[in-house]
Amino acid sequence: MAGHFSRRLQTLPPPATIEMARRARALRAEGQEIISLALGEPDFATPPAVVEAAHQAALNGQTKYPPVDGTPALKAAVARKFGRENNLIYQPSEIMVSNGGKQVIFNAFMATLNEGDEVVVPVPYWVSYPLIASMFGAAPVYARCHEEDGFRLKAAELSRVMTSRTRWVVLNFPNNPTGAVCSRQDMEEIAEVLRRYPDVWILSDEIYEHLVFDGMQSYSIAAVAPDLKERVVTLNGVSKAYAMTGWRVGFAGGPQALIAAMSAVQGNATSGVCAIAQAAAAAALDGPADLVQHMAKTYSRRRTMVVEALRQIPGVTCAMPEGAFYAYPGIAGCLGRKTAAGRLLETDRDFAIALLEEAHVATVPGSAFGLAPYLRLSCATSEVILEDACSRIREFVKNCH
Repeated sequence: MAGHFSRRLQTLPPPATIEMARRARALRAEGQEIISLALGEPDFATPPAVVEAAHQAALNGQTKYPPVDGTPALKAAVARKFGRENNLIYQPSEIMVSNGGKQVIFNAFMATLNEGDEVVVPVPYWVSYPLIASMFGAAPVYARCHEEDGFRLKAAELSRVMTSRTRWVVLNFPNNPTGAVCSRQDMEEIAEVLRRYPDVWILSDEIYEHLVFDGMQSYSIAAVAPDLKERVVTLNGVSKAYAMTGWRVGFAGGPQALIAAMSAVQGNATSGVCAIAQAAAAAALDGPADLVQHMAKTYSRRRTMVVEALRQIPGVTCAMPEGAFYAYPGIAGCLGRKTAAGRLLETDRDFAIALLEEAHVATVPGSAFGLAPYLRLSCATSEVILEDACSRIREFVKNCH
């Protein structure tokens, strides 16, 4: 083949979440009955009123090119949401709308990172943070979060990894993949560290903020530490809380100059987000909260069921997630054994692949999120399916020797 590909593409691995979903689809195409817990996608339908808002927007002619940084109606809804739910005041010029939350990260990193910069990412992490940082020549630096701490980020660990080359610190709480939720005190202590580095940007990814359990609360660092607000990009979207993954609408609030730079990046990449999807997102943000609360209660019930089932499996540990819709069991006690089919389980990736191919349950190995040996299981499916999945996992481990 003529031509060349960029060096950055050659070092860019595919996200493990997508790889495991692809493996599951291939087995399903062969006629296997696969339970896939690999992707973090709600099993609820988008609320009917939100779909109707999109329908009316299309009928009303909202089918032209939208503004790059978002329609005035959605930006106003975002501003109301930030004020009402996060105690954050953002002006329209301090808000942008993107094609999903991932594009917010892409825009922010592309607008600010140079070769040799460092991006601090708590571990375990959502796979895209280090991958996007690496695309722009920055080095991901990892702050370890421990199971015994509920996988919350501790200020001492953050302080340990900060350097003069740090340009961004990523905060993702409630966390994907662990479901960890930082307390207000955790956030205040993290803010104390960040005050010592006045040139560092802060990305607060709050996409799971409404999915918190057991009386926990999600805290925005820009509200906990208002003196840091001019360095914070507060990222959110409608995908998780409103079951709108396919609508592809994310948004962010942040300092005007940075939001303008991020919008310039987007203007030269994708331009504005589908206007019909933006109308739907505005309806979701301004709609009643009871649907979101119902989903959160359902995820909480599923989470408890899954964690309790996993804890009954010899060799498996599992912290109780306080948010999001994942379980993150540790499988160190299962390694070094052979499966019923004779496969040696040396790593969590070995375990995940064998579990898929022999027990037909798709998960994602913890090594993909920077911390092994663990698995990430999505609880965003029915309790019947989750019970079946846990039963299959239990039998799979039981048959290892």
